[in-house]
Amino acid sequence: MATLGPEPRPHSQLPSAALQTNLSGLGSSTNLPLNRGLERALEDAANSGFLNLSARKLKEFPRTASNYDLTDTVEADLSKNRLMDIPSEVCHLVSLEMLNLYHNCIKSIPDTIISLQSLTCLNISRNQLSVLPACVCGLPLRVLNASNNKLNALPESIGQLTNLMELDVSCNEITALPRHTGQLKALRELNVHRNLLCVLPEDLADLPLVKFDFSCNKVSTIPVCYRKMTQLQSLQLENNPLQSPPAQICMKGKIHIFKYLTMEACRSDKMVDALYLPDIDQHKKLDSDSGVGSDNGDKRLSATEVSLCVCVCVCVCVCVTVFFRTHKTLESVDPQFTMRRKMEQLREELELIEQLRESIESRLKVVLPEDLGSSLMDGVVLCHLVNHIRPRSVASIHVPSPAVPKLSMAKCRRNVENFLDACRKMGVPEDKLCLPHHILEEKGLIKVGITVQALLDETSASETLIT
Repeated sequence: MATLGPEPRPHSQLPSAALQTNLSGLGSSTNLPLNRGLERALEDAANSGFLNLSARKLKEFPRTASNYDLTDTVEADLSKNRLMDIPSEVCHLVSLEMLNLYHNCIKSIPDTIISLQSLTCLNISRNQLSVLPACVCGLPLRVLNASNNKLNALPESIGQLTNLMELDVSCNEITALPRHTGQLKALRELNVHRNLLCVLPEDLADLPLVKFDFSCNKVSTIPVCYRKMTQLQSLQLENNPLQSPPAQICMKGKIHIFKYLTMEACRSDKMVDALYLPDIDQHKKLDSDSGVGSDNGDKRLSATEVSLCVCVCVCVCVCVTVFFRTHKTLESVDPQFTMRRKMEQLREELELIEQLRESIESRLKVVLPEDLGSSLMDGVVLCHLVNHIRPRSVASIHVPSPAVPKLSMAKCRRNVENFLDACRKMGVPEDKLCLPHHILEEKGLIKVGITVQALLDETSASETLIT
């Protein structure tokens, strides 16, 4: 009879050391692809300047990041993780221009974020913030998205963000906008959708807003001065208990709303003017008590002189009142009430802007958006225009991509500077060259038009000489 070997033991009776070895080996093989992916992301960031750690279930910044040189990182995407705080390591990335912290569990922003003095875009939406600290207002931000948090107020120092162009604080619990919001002179898009606002600040009328969304609030009145928002293209005001303008006016759209506000402004101006007109009936009483002399020997005015004085006083009062009130009205109401000189100046500027649009569209065979300034801001269209006139004038153009739809400010500036350098080389005089901020900050479309027209003129002159 053959001798049999020892009976094999069940899995549960394996030595504990062997069992732990097997389990640890299983765990390491499972985590290996994730670690490799993380290391690869850090390595790519060291080479490209773009750190992508999105959707990795991170609760803290990777400790192995210290093995890589990330000092030149310009974009960091830490969205869709489980971060409770903004990692201190992120605040050391002093070259950072874009920071995406969307959909985490962040409850506070550290003061050390102030060290990111190149940061132009901050997305901290869908977190658990209850306070937006004042240190954020010390950053050179152009885009700030703090939507879907638990904010009940904005910092009073919000006016320090003088470069801010887009502000999204929708889906919070904000009860009032700070008065310094009117100091955001570069702001083009403001979204306060789904908050607890009851009053809209009048100072917003002085901002160059293109998009304004205050839907789903508790606003009952739109300030009359909002009729001065001539650049406004999109106005969202649904789900508010509006009484002025009435609901039936608001349902007809922006044009009818602005007509209503203009009529209200004219009505209020006429009422104020009436308060300043002199009471002529009182002057008539003076005529009945007139004469050459008096009992006490004082010289008294004749009836004719009194009437003349009354007429002069009335004329002066009316003229002064009409001048000041009309001047104020013409300055503040819609263009149809402005002075002829300003109308002519505005017409000339609009013609120059339309000429700029037509020049670009006819050369590049494209249709530009209605907001011409924002379409030229990143310098891409202008660089393509130069290359169309003289190929390879701009050797490299930074363009947006589906993954990064908006260029960083550094890339926009490079495009703009390359465009201006190409214009110089093609013979455009210095006195006709616009400055970079005229394009980047959309503050000088007229000067941009002059530059483009000078470029086309120089090109036409060169082609004429060649022929």
